[in-house]
Amino acid sequence: MNNNINGKIAIITGASRGLGAAITKRLGNDGVKVVVNYHSDHQSANKVVKAIESANGQAIACKADVTSPSQVKEMVQYVQDTLGSVDIVVNNATGPQPTISVECQTWDDHLNPLHFFVKAPLLMLQAVLPQMRERASGVILNIGSEVVELGVPKFGHYVAAKAAMLGLTRSWANELGPMGIRVNLIAPGFIPVERHETVGKAEKADYAKSVPLRRQGTPDELANAVAFLVSDEARFIHGQKFAVNGGMTLL
Repeated sequence: MNNNINGKIAIITGASRGLGAAITKRLGNDGVKVVVNYHSDHQSANKVVKAIESANGQAIACKADVTSPSQVKEMVQYVQDTLGSVDIVVNNATGPQPTISVECQTWDDHLNPLHFFVKAPLLMLQAVLPQMRERASGVILNIGSEVVELGVPKFGHYVAAKAAMLGLTRSWANELGPMGIRVNLIAPGFIPVERHETVGKAEKADYAKSVPLRRQGTPDELANAVAFLVSDEARFIHGQKFAVNGGMTLL
């Protein structure tokens, strides 16, 4: 258990599966009271809650579309009424990630990821900001991607949205830092989770060969980085992007 975050309250968006679930379990094991936000997969969200509770942690599941202003407000109010004021927000929720050649990309293809990587984080921040401002403390951690540096082809819609998230992080850091609110971004590499079940072994192997450490990361390795950055041990780290990708970008 990490005493630096023991007893704090965190909302992790998109936490029923994949990276979000790993992050939530790690924080729960560190004594954080975690909110498992999910959009539709109630069963998986409950599994995450039970896993945390079985390890003597505290967790609740909250269904909310984080791109909906009303649902985000309702979720944050419910958390405040149930657990208390929110100390940590991890913006992890994501949507479909199709590859589309540039000549076929539409404006809607660009808007869709912006809803998850710009609109949702903005709504989450605005919902918790009064609590954090009043306490002069809080942590916002955005989950970005290495694709911003790699410029993956046929992925411009997704890359642009993740780049916008990085821009938000830096702007928010300057605006919110004087209030005692820390903002950072973690940019993971290609870490296989449930959504990648259809990705072939050859494609995963090719990616791993391009990584300086010659392997792909694991959800737990990302979760370890998250646990550090949201803790008081990282209290002077602010407005930064951290690549958790085995050296893929070397930035």
